[in-house]
Amino acid sequence: MDLKLKPFDFAQAVARAGLTPTGQPLVTAKPVGGASFADAMTQAMKGVSAAQNEATRLQREVQLDNPTVSLEETMVAMQKAQIGFQATLQVRNRLVSAYSEIMNMQV
Repeated sequence: MDLKLKPFDFAQAVARAGLTPTGQPLVTAKPVGGASFADAMTQAMKGVSAAQNEATRLQREVQLDNPTVSLEETMVAMQKAQIGFQATLQVRNRLVSAYSEIMNMQV
C-alpha cells in the first residue's frame, strides 16, 4: 500500500477554523450555533403551536367518528402538545424570574 502524506497547510487549517493567521477570530465569522436565542425561541413556539393544532385536529376527527383516526393516536398527540406547552411555560417563568432579578439589582 502506497501512502503519501501531504504537507500540513497551516494557513488553510486556520482559515477553515474561522481564524486569522495570528489566531484571532475573523470579524465576519458567524456564531457557532448559527441562530440567535430569539430565533430558537420562535422555532420552539412554532413547534408547540403546530403540536397543539395537530392535537386539536385529531380531537375533532375522533369526535366526528373518523375511522382513520384512532383514539390512541389522538391521546398521544394531546400529551405531546401538553408537554410542549408545559415546557414553554417553564421557560417563560424562568425568563420572567431572571428579568425580575436583573431589574432588582443595585447599580
